[in-house]
Amino acid sequence: METSRYLYTIMADKMLKIAANILTYVFHPLLMFTYMLLLLLMVNPYMFGVNQVGDQIKLIAVVFLYSFFMPALAIVMMKALGFVKTFDMKDRYDRIVPYIGTAVFYVAIYYLLYKSPDVPQAYKMFTLGGVIGLFAAFFMNNFSKVSIHAVGMGGLLTMTILTMALLKQPNFPLNSTLFGSMRVSMTTVLLLVILFAGLVGSARLYLKAHTPGQLWGGYLIGVASQLVAFWISFG
Repeated sequence: METSRYLYTIMADKMLKIAANILTYVFHPLLMFTYMLLLLLMVNPYMFGVNQVGDQIKLIAVVFLYSFFMPALAIVMMKALGFVKTFDMKDRYDRIVPYIGTAVFYVAIYYLLYKSPDVPQAYKMFTLGGVIGLFAAFFMNNFSKVSIHAVGMGGLLTMTILTMALLKQPNFPLNSTLFGSMRVSMTTVLLLVILFAGLVGSARLYLKAHTPGQLWGGYLIGVASQLVAFWISFG
């Protein structure tokens, strides 16, 4: 009986670790710019001068390239060259060079978007918030490690709330192969983002990647950075 319980505990722990790692990768902070863009395109593609998400595939590709692929590739190269000990970067000193490398690409993509007349002010604001959040996390890293996952999710949550406030659009159409054509409530989207923000934080705690204080610090930076960007853009 005791052996069965022990095996069950081991299996449950493995399954929870797998789930926690999946959440960590799916909601990786480097993907936040892409998720923000996709959400805005789904809610109101006309802001971007198109009728549907697929019509802006080039913009999606550019944002994904600069905000995820190139920073991720740079981090892989840093690991190969010995600048980073592990990809988890549990030591805050391991995060210094990746922060700097990522900042270069984030500033570059923000500059490209800022100069583009086809990109709405709302998305420029959200990317500015992401850049501010990255620099704030880098600054805080000099004193204490903060969860960059929490920074990303805090930013995504604030972006969702600001989108609801700015666009005043209660729902949007969504065409799905599985469910067909339907309208999605922005309140539902907000609740889902809150849910996943909590799940990602719980996952980071379960993996012992952060303390509760480091998580709350990350959430605070993510929220504050988007509010500062909003003040700069519309204040």
